[in-house]
Amino acid sequence: MQVVKTISQFRQLRQPVTGSVGFVPTMGYLHKGHLSLVRQARAENSTVVASIFVNPTQFAPAEDFRSYPRDFDRDLALLGKEKTDIVFAPSEEEMYPATFSTWVDVEKVTERLEGACRPGHFRGVATVVTKLFNIVQPTRAYFGQKDAQQALVIKRIVADLNMNTEIVVIPTVRESDGLAMSSRNTYLNPKERQAATVLFKALSLARRLRQDSEKDAEEIRQQMASLILKEPLAQIEYVSIADAETLEELKIIDRQALALLAVRIGKTRLIDNMLLD
Repeated sequence: MQVVKTISQFRQLRQPVTGSVGFVPTMGYLHKGHLSLVRQARAENSTVVASIFVNPTQFAPAEDFRSYPRDFDRDLALLGKEKTDIVFAPSEEEMYPATFSTWVDVEKVTERLEGACRPGHFRGVATVVTKLFNIVQPTRAYFGQKDAQQALVIKRIVADLNMNTEIVVIPTVRESDGLAMSSRNTYLNPKERQAATVLFKALSLARRLRQDSEKDAEEIRQQMASLILKEPLAQIEYVSIADAETLEELKIIDRQALALLAVRIGKTRLIDNMLLD
């Protein structure tokens, strides 16, 4: 496994590569969810590239950029075990030099949910992903369903900017009690960790209601919210039943829908979602 920290070094390694390239962009502090993406990339491609870069431009000033968990040596050990070929780990200065002044803005799908709660977040995501795709030139890039809105934004970038990359979305990897794996789970103390299971319980309730032929989206939202509010440590930011492609809120579920939510458990903000088949 080769570790490179500059764009020029990476391009030297990339130039002679033939065959398909699978790419897993990460912000590090890897967990089983990230590793499932690497395994899928390994199974489907001749070369696997992972990036480790905590992207400052997708964090608002009051968010947790400085405290975001980092363990570079551990990440490299985990990626090595998964037979990753190249790890690209640039510095902030490498990705955003002093002269940097170009941004990628995606409209519509970014205007609700995470985009409404975190202004500027998706501009940072879209810009760094565009830069990484231009550097890595992947055949396929792998993302987790947990960040469903992010995956839709990236699909939109690829389609609108005519990028020759396939976006592969992998099902959310969960703990045994249903909590979606996330680097931010490390912020939770034991009591908060137990309380955090309410997200999965609410999503499971939404799926059960839909499977029982409930089509009234507002009824499902209300029942989800009522369940979450029974947990004293939980504060709801949003509960959504939305079109699975556009994320427009639904009144009646007459197409494929997503249940999405953002909930604060103590000081930790968690997101999750589930398809309502």
